[in-house]
Amino acid sequence: MNEHSQYAPQQTLERLVGFRLYAVEFVVNDYVQFRLDGETDVSESLTLNCYVWPQVEYAGRLWREADLGYADALRKLTPGTVTATSQRAAAGLGITLDTGALFINPAREEVHVEIAELMGFADGTWAVWAPGDAGFEHLAR
Repeated sequence: MNEHSQYAPQQTLERLVGFRLYAVEFVVNDYVQFRLDGETDVSESLTLNCYVWPQVEYAGRLWREADLGYADALRKLTPGTVTATSQRAAAGLGITLDTGALFINPAREEVHVEIAELMGFADGTWAVWAPGDAGFEHLAR
C-alpha cells in the first residue's frame, strides 16, 4: 500500500483540482455519475457517483433536481475543469469548476445509505461519504 491508498476523503476530493469533467451520466433514475479525466496519476477516468441529487450552480442560478432544466444545467458543466473543492461540517461537499459548481448536501430524508463515492485513481485511492462522515455530521442517525 502506498502513501495515497489510505482512506482520506478530504485529501481524495482535493485531488480533483485540475481534472476535467467530461461526462454526466444518469443511472436509471437513481443517481448521477460524473466522469473526470486529468493529466496526473490516473490511467482511466475518475468516477464520482452521487447517490443524492446535487445542487448545481450554473449561469448565475442554483438548480435543484425538481427544477425544470436541472439536467441541462448539469450537462452544461461539461467540459469544465475543477478549480476548487470543499468539505465542511453541515455544508457537505462542494466542487467548483470553471463552468459552474456542484454542491452535495442532502436533507436527511434524501439519504438511504451512502451520499457519494469517488473512485478511479490509479493508485487505488477512493472515498465514500455517508451520514455522520466529515461534512455530513449533521445527518448522523
